[in-house]
Amino acid sequence: MALTYIWPLAAALPIYLAYKRLVSRPSRPLRIPPAQERVLIIGASSGIGRVIAHTYSKRGARVCVVSRRQGELAAVHAECVAASASEERILSVVADCANAEDMIRVRDAVEKSWQGLDTVIMSAGVSALRPLLEVAEVEGSEKATAQGSQKAVDAALAAMQVNYVGPLLSAVTFIPLLSSTSPSPSILLISSLAAAIPAPTRSIYASSKAAALLLFQALAIEHPAVAFSYILPSTVQGAFRASAVDGGTVREANPQTHGLPVDAVAARCVRAVDAREKVVFYPAFYRWAQLLYWFWPSFVERKASQKYNFESSASQ
Repeated sequence: MALTYIWPLAAALPIYLAYKRLVSRPSRPLRIPPAQERVLIIGASSGIGRVIAHTYSKRGARVCVVSRRQGELAAVHAECVAASASEERILSVVADCANAEDMIRVRDAVEKSWQGLDTVIMSAGVSALRPLLEVAEVEGSEKATAQGSQKAVDAALAAMQVNYVGPLLSAVTFIPLLSSTSPSPSILLISSLAAAIPAPTRSIYASSKAAALLLFQALAIEHPAVAFSYILPSTVQGAFRASAVDGGTVREANPQTHGLPVDAVAARCVRAVDAREKVVFYPAFYRWAQLLYWFWPSFVERKASQKYNFESSASQ
C-alpha cells in the first residue's frame, strides 16, 4: 500500500526540481555583482578549495584563502593575485579550522579589510580509508583490546576535528558576520557522497562527514536568511586520500583516472552558491542512488562493496 503513494511522489520529483531551478530561486549575482563579492575559502591550499579560490579571483571577487600549511598557502595567494591582477583584493591567513582562536583571527582580518563577508566556502577535510575493526586491530573472531580500541577512537577523533569541528567552528564564527554585513549571505559545505550513501571502509570518514552535513542542514533552519548549500561529490581526482587519518590506502579504482576532475567539481560548487542551491549530488544521478537505498538497500550495499573491493568476513 505504501508504494502506491511513494512512486507517484518519486515520479514528480524531477518536475519539482525543475520548477525550483527555473522559478523559485533568485540568481545571487543579481544581488551581489561578482566583482563586489567577499569570499572566504577555508581549506584553500589544495584540491577543490584551491581551484575555487582561482575561480573567484578570476571573477574579480575579494578572496581570503585559509589553510594550516603556510608554504602551500603562500603559493595559492600568489596564484590568486595573478588571476585577480590585484594584490589588494587577495588575503591569506594561516589558520587551523578546528582552532577557535585561529578562526576568530581569520574573522577579524576579514572584517578589518572588507568590513564584512558574503560567502564562506568550507573545503577543509581529511579522509579515512579502513574498515573500523581493522583500525581497532580486530581480526576475525578476536576480541578487541584496549590498545586497539583506542586506535579506533584516536582515528575517529582526528577525522571529527577537521570534518565536523571545523565546519561547526566556521558556522559559529562566520554566520553572525555573514548575516549582519551581506545582502545575500551564503555558506557552502563541501561534503561527500559518503555522507548520504553508506560505503564499506568509509565508516569513520562517512560518519564524520554526515555529522557535519546534518549540522549544516539544521543550521539552515535556524538561520533562514543565510543560503546554505551542500555539495556531495563522488570520488574526486587528487591526493586527498593521502591525508587518511587511519593510515589506510586506496582500495577503489585509481581516483586519478576514475575520479571526477577537480576543476569540474569546483565549477559546480561555484554554480551552487550563485544559484543558492541546497543539496547538490554530483554527478546528479547519485540522488537516485540515495532514493534507491531506501527501497533496495542490499543492491546499493553490494555495489558499494564492489566499488571498494571489500569482502566481509562473513562471506569469506
